Amino acid sequence: MSGVFGIISKKNCASNLLYGTDYHSHMGTEYGGMAVLGDRFHRSIHDISKSQFKSKFFEEYKEMKGNSGIGVISDRDAQPLIIGSKFGTFAIVSTGIVENTNELAKELLDNGETFSEMSGGGINSVELIAKLITQGKTLVDGIKGVFERIEGSASILLLKEEGVYAARDRLGRTPLVVGEKDGDYAVATEDCSFLNLGFRTVRFLEPGEIVSIRPSGLQSELPGRDRNQICAFLWIYTGYPASSYEGISVEVVRERSGRFLAKGDKVDADLVAGVPDSGVGHAIGYAMESGLPYRRPLVKYTPGYGRSYTPPSQEIRDLVATMKLIPVREVIAGNRIVLCEDSIVRGTQLKNFTVVKLWDSGAKEIHVRPACPPLMYHCKFALSTRSVDELAARRAINDIEGKRTDNITEYLDDTSEKYRKMVDWIAREINVTTLKFQKIHDMIEAIGLPREKLCLHCWTGEGGSACCM
Repeated sequence: MSGVFGIISKKNCASNLLYGTDYHSHMGTEYGGMAVLGDRFHRSIHDISKSQFKSKFFEEYKEMKGNSGIGVISDRDAQPLIIGSKFGTFAIVSTGIVENTNELAKELLDNGETFSEMSGGGINSVELIAKLITQGKTLVDGIKGVFERIEGSASILLLKEEGVYAARDRLGRTPLVVGEKDGDYAVATEDCSFLNLGFRTVRFLEPGEIVSIRPSGLQSELPGRDRNQICAFLWIYTGYPASSYEGISVEVVRERSGRFLAKGDKVDADLVAGVPDSGVGHAIGYAMESGLPYRRPLVKYTPGYGRSYTPPSQEIRDLVATMKLIPVREVIAGNRIVLCEDSIVRGTQLKNFTVVKLWDSGAKEIHVRPACPPLMYHCKFALSTRSVDELAARRAINDIEGKRTDNITEYLDDTSEKYRKMVDWIAREINVTTLKFQKIHDMIEAIGLPREKLCLHCWTGEGGSACCM
């Protein structure tokens, strides 16, 4: 999904920018970058696919001098970019994904525009967004124009001499939150980035809202919209446990989610465990509701390995999944284990690495309880699942039907016979004793927002209009 952090300070901002950006490292695995504005722009981008953000920037940031800056942990495009324009020079970062990048780029190229960020073999979507912004009459008008023209989603931070412009995706699928400390201001994807830096949350931006953050304070540039479809997966998996979105705690939602998983679950077991790290909160909630002890049969080697879901290649995902989780045989052997997982996307890591480690360490039974329903559609609004064919649920449906089919209505009904067959197929595929998914209405209730304010596209197709209008 990517994560961004921006700051306006009365003193040199580079240290807070480094650490604030670093607190978004769980949001992306490809590039890290920072831009600081002082007497000039200081910009640096590094490949972080095989190293940690801090290790790449820890010495370099000390040479950056300025009172304002933006940073990014990116899941795809190299950024920040420095753009010369009719509005003056600015730096820009963005989260989300532009589905119609090629179409918009062709239109600009046909009109005489050029693109310079082609080292990855294609158009850098952040450069595309910057070019679209410069088509506007003003910066704010240009950002508004981006929202109106892209298919997909984009939240934007733009750094200029007067301050940082922050714009939240038009349907709010990716969050932005503003914090304040002694007259300094920060804006971020994750509000957990504020806590150890001493910032207090001022407010969450509304969908489509544009603000400017200047030394004098926060200024509204374009009001937000009533319609909101924030990504529900932020609470279930993507977000950091210490973060909140729309004022709702990620960790508390995961605990509530685990309680819902336990209610009505008749399985006999000896312990509850969570797949580290994102399954842990769900498992704690399950343990609280069921009365079963929470234990750690799998521990994550945190210093060396990040998330196995976010890297773009299957080879890297498999490597991380192999190396990061270490089984504790003494906790596993002879026990019936309820294993809480945030989700089953492709199912390959769970099957080939997590479950195998438990069986090989002597587990008696493995009962998997994902905290969300089966994923049925690829994500159109962030760089996560890019094809329905890679989803475990779709592979099950195609096998049951004997052909590739898009008619999945009955499989969306968790009371139907076809739904039961799909779940049984996945259980056999990943080689577990039992499998029971979270119900969609329980997931929504655990989050605590009305259904219409959540993007549920991955599970139901709801909120799936690719246009941000």
